[in-house]
Amino acid sequence: MRKNDIYEIIIPVKMTEDKSLNGKIRKQAAPLVDAKGILKSQFLPDESLDSLWESIFVPSVQKDQLLSQAVLNFTLRPKVDRAKVPLHGVILLVGSPGTGKTSLARGLASRTADSLKSSLGEFAYVEVEPHALASSSLGKSQKAVLELLGQTISELADQHPLIVLLDEVETLAADRTRMSLEANPVDVHRATDAVLAQLDHLAEKHSGLLFIATSNFPEAIDQAFVSRADLILTIEPPEQAARKTILRDTLEELAKPFSKITALITDANLEKLAKLSDGLDGRRLRKAVISACAFDKHTALDINRLNITDLEKAISQAGRENKHNGAK
Repeated sequence: MRKNDIYEIIIPVKMTEDKSLNGKIRKQAAPLVDAKGILKSQFLPDESLDSLWESIFVPSVQKDQLLSQAVLNFTLRPKVDRAKVPLHGVILLVGSPGTGKTSLARGLASRTADSLKSSLGEFAYVEVEPHALASSSLGKSQKAVLELLGQTISELADQHPLIVLLDEVETLAADRTRMSLEANPVDVHRATDAVLAQLDHLAEKHSGLLFIATSNFPEAIDQAFVSRADLILTIEPPEQAARKTILRDTLEELAKPFSKITALITDANLEKLAKLSDGLDGRRLRKAVISACAFDKHTALDINRLNITDLEKAISQAGRENKHNGAK
């Protein structure tokens, strides 16, 4: 295997041991790729990523569309002429922070691999760390993008069906019409050019490659990247019914080690809390439940002491903070 100045290494999967706080040994897969710009790499499907898919409560029609589009990438692209059926192998998820885009993308990758494992075998999965590719030196960002996409990703796609997560994609594909002269617009421009060129090249060369991109700031993404997305999906903050489900899911998880919390999980309580949580995203809502466990030291020492009053206080507080921050 060729080595370059970003230390690309493709290594066989092996299992390492990690001892958790409760003393249990967990098996973890060693990374597939060790290279600049790669945050994580592994084989799919993966149970921990499947659980992320289950933990994000968006309309079922959105999950069905996402999974169908991802599967279509691998079933249709190898059989058609890209000039007439212009699939780039890009799904773009946009929405405000905390709506679960990254978790949904990770879960989607695993579910896609599971749906196709009987026909395509084991999938490889890579998460890109876009900030690791940015540089203040002229030409360095462009070079890093070329090495990551043109070499590391391309070589891995030669070996396996591959799904790549591009989180915060606006960092890699910044809108060239909105660049600030306070930064280095020439280098950012070249880096975006490199991303677009490599997407086209990879789409032509590798029909078994899918990019899932996410962004909190879709207006900051270059429109040429957006136009290459086969599906753009906006993930909205949860409606009341979804918030009720999120609350139930969070409390049921707490009730596993702290059984007395089960008494709080009633339709009446959940309805009241769901109405109170209007405007909160899923992440903030789950954190509000955790915050309720910390209103006094006694509850923090014994979570079984959690009560509906503390939950109401925590969710109301989160709502006030949400409105205050949103008004800035």
